[in-house]
Amino acid sequence: MAKINFGGIEENVVTREEYPLEKAREILKNETIAVIGYGVQGPGQALNLRDNGFNVIVGQRKPSKSYEKAKEDGWKEGENLFGIEEALEKGTVIFYLLSDAAQIQLWPTVKKYLTPGKTLYFSHGFGITYKERTGIVPPEDVDVVLAAPKGSGTSLRRMFLAGKGLNSSYAIHQDYTGKAKEKIIAIGIGIGSGYLFETTFKKEVFSDLTGERGTLMGAIQGIFAAQYEVLRKNGHSPSEAFNETVEELTQSLMPLVAENGMDWMYANCSTTAQRGALDWWKKFRDAVSPVFNDLYQNVATGEEAQRSIDSNSQSDYREKLEQELKELRESEMWRTGAEVRKLRPENN
Repeated sequence: MAKINFGGIEENVVTREEYPLEKAREILKNETIAVIGYGVQGPGQALNLRDNGFNVIVGQRKPSKSYEKAKEDGWKEGENLFGIEEALEKGTVIFYLLSDAAQIQLWPTVKKYLTPGKTLYFSHGFGITYKERTGIVPPEDVDVVLAAPKGSGTSLRRMFLAGKGLNSSYAIHQDYTGKAKEKIIAIGIGIGSGYLFETTFKKEVFSDLTGERGTLMGAIQGIFAAQYEVLRKNGHSPSEAFNETVEELTQSLMPLVAENGMDWMYANCSTTAQRGALDWWKKFRDAVSPVFNDLYQNVATGEEAQRSIDSNSQSDYREKLEQELKELRESEMWRTGAEVRKLRPENN
């Protein structure tokens, strides 16, 4: 494990160089990894582990769209694709990758199969952190670990196929066997992590819920919508408003930030753009800081968790979700975006 200096603060991280794939395989050579759930994170993690040479099976409700998706991805019924309970029985490392709401519902079944010495693995600290609300309390004689890729399962898989890695956090909630740390690091390497950084279940879920509602999804959509609407109200065409709000950011500027940081992106823009950005960024920070403080407190008190549980547990959740997504999809900004994407050179 290496100590890396991040802005003057040392952190423990694990890289592929110090923890090669061969070492990870050796640690998990006698384990059967049962991936329960084949929705958001399941496919990417399961396929990456399979391709990296680990013993992986998938457990999914049958019949279901996810079960059929697993078959399309090459998982074979009766060989490495099973119903949930059969997979739980066979697995020694249980990847609990259902949605948070589904984890609550299935927990009584999963708990039955957590025999002494098994490992229970999460990619989100939600169920354990908010145990008073979820009822997810593992038995004391199993290891409980977490590796959380910093991105979607789709991104994890795409980057893996491109020979890259998606950074992940890791945490240990319970170390019954004394081998939880080596197992979770091996798992993190196996699923295709770029590097692994240490956290706790609580910190993972607090940062994750804040990020999703903030700069990763909620805040960025709000900023997009605000700027687009101002430009449109002032007579700019949909194409111009979208290009100046979304397309230039995602296609031109964010890749520069990813490459070498915000200062490097600034340095590779016009002096007029530099001056304006430097003058205005602190105004935006000061304007939104109260919103982020409010958001973090809602996460810390469990209000966001309860809202998610209540909403996602409703029988008509999928229908309501589709209506909300439809509102986004059919807004002028994102209808314009669909047309703009068609005009990209790679699509012509």
